[in-house]
Amino acid sequence: MTSVLAGVQVVAVADVDLEIAGSVAGPLGASVHKSGEALIADSSVDAVVVCSWGPTHEQYVLAAIAAGKPVFCEKPLATTQEACLRILEAEVAHGSRLVQVGYMRRYDASYRALKAVLRSGELGAPLMMHCAHRNASVPGFYEKEMAITDTAVHEIDMVRWMFGEEITAVRVLRPRRSANGGDLQDPLLLLFEMENGALVDVETSVNIRYGYDIRGEIVGENGTAALGSLSPVQVRVAGRTSDPVPTDWRERFLTAYDVEFQEWIDSLRTAGRPIGPSAWDGYAAAVVSDAGVAALRSGERVPVSLTDRPKLYAPEVPA
Repeated sequence: MTSVLAGVQVVAVADVDLEIAGSVAGPLGASVHKSGEALIADSSVDAVVVCSWGPTHEQYVLAAIAAGKPVFCEKPLATTQEACLRILEAEVAHGSRLVQVGYMRRYDASYRALKAVLRSGELGAPLMMHCAHRNASVPGFYEKEMAITDTAVHEIDMVRWMFGEEITAVRVLRPRRSANGGDLQDPLLLLFEMENGALVDVETSVNIRYGYDIRGEIVGENGTAALGSLSPVQVRVAGRTSDPVPTDWRERFLTAYDVEFQEWIDSLRTAGRPIGPSAWDGYAAAVVSDAGVAALRSGERVPVSLTDRPKLYAPEVPA
C-alpha cells in the first residue's frame, strides 16, 4: 500500500501469526500488535483495513466504529445477515458513515464504462443482463454454497450498483454437472429479479480450466452493451487468432483494487468519510446470498426480504 498508493502510511500491523506480521511491518517501520482490537486502539492509527478471515470481520468493524475510526472491510462485511445488521445499528448509532466494504467491481474501468453507457440512456430501459463468472479451478476447501456466497456475491453487489436498485428474488438452476468439479454442483445458473422487473442471469463455472473469464452484457430497449475484450492484445499466428485469457483474479482486477483503495483514501482526506460501498451494501449482499443458498437447496424461487433502509445509507448521487 505504501509503495503504490498516495496520501497514506502503514503505521501498524496485526495478524494471528506474529512472525508474518513482523515481516510485513519491519520494512515499513510499522508497529506490530497482537490483536486487531489493540491495533484499532493505537492512537497513531487514523483508519483501519480489515482483511482477516470472514468470521472475524464483525468484531473488528464494530471495534473500529466504537473507536470512531473509518474502516475498510474486505468482503464479506460479516458472515451472517444478523451480524451485518448489528454493524448497521452500530454505525447508525454513531451517526455518520465509517464503514466501506471491498466490492471492487465498482472500481474496474470496464464496469464503470458499462455503467456510463447505461446511464446515458442510449440503450433505453435495461431489460436483462447476462453475466458469467468463470474460474479455471478452485481450492479443495471450496464448497458448493461458495459458488453463491464467495463467487456470485461479486455479481450480486455489481448488479445492485449497476441498476441502482435492489434484487427482489432469486432462483438457482442446476445444469448438467461438469466432470471437472468433483463433488461440486458446477456450473450453476442464478436468476435475479430486480425491482423494476429486469432479469439478471449469472453463470458460475468454477472449474472451467481455460482461465479466469468475467463477462457482462446489458440488453436494453434500443441495443446492448457488454464488457470489452478480456485482453488488451490480440495475437494472430500460425493461421489462428487468439485473445489471451487471464489466469486468475489478480491479472484481471489488480488495477481495480488499487483504484478502490486510492479512492477510499482520497474520500477520507477530502470528505472525511468513505463514499464507496457501504455497510448497507454489505448487508444487502448477505441477504441476497442467503436467499441464493436457500434457492440452491430448495430449487424454488426465494424472495429477498430486506429491513428498512436507514436514512444514513440513502444514495448520494443518481445510480
